[in-house]
Amino acid sequence: MSVNVLFVCLGNICRSPTAHGLFQAKVNAANLHHKITVDSAGTGGWHSGAAPDKRAQKIAQSRGYDISHLQARQVKPSDFNDFDYILAMDNENLINLQQQKPSDYKGVLGLFLVEAGVVSGTESSEVPDPYYGGEEHFEYVIDLIDQAVDGLLQRICDEHRLN
Repeated sequence: MSVNVLFVCLGNICRSPTAHGLFQAKVNAANLHHKITVDSAGTGGWHSGAAPDKRAQKIAQSRGYDISHLQARQVKPSDFNDFDYILAMDNENLINLQQQKPSDYKGVLGLFLVEAGVVSGTESSEVPDPYYGGEEHFEYVIDLIDQAVDGLLQRICDEHRLN
């Protein structure tokens, strides 16, 4: 049995490839790469085929993660058949995904930070888009994502008895 996880942001060049890269590294470190498949996509397609934003790559590299090989793609209808977890970085993208979701989708469609169990009702449930910000915005985003991927991996291992 394989568990398939898709991270989604707007253009698939900042937040979702960062989550993809960090989560993949944690999956590999836990020797679960044969049980968990990871991908990322954007609700918009204007960056399709592009590598992650250079700033996202730089911050990830400074933390020991290489995301330079990832390529942006747009969410497609078959993703709802292929992925057990489709996790949006913010409410706007979640709403977009909910509008595309087929009525028979049985997986988890939700906000990444909420589904990873790292936010309470008093905290923001969104990973903010760092695209128009400076390097400190990318640092903040990778900190949020790093914490959340640990929580998500634990949840998936618990729910699917992968430990």
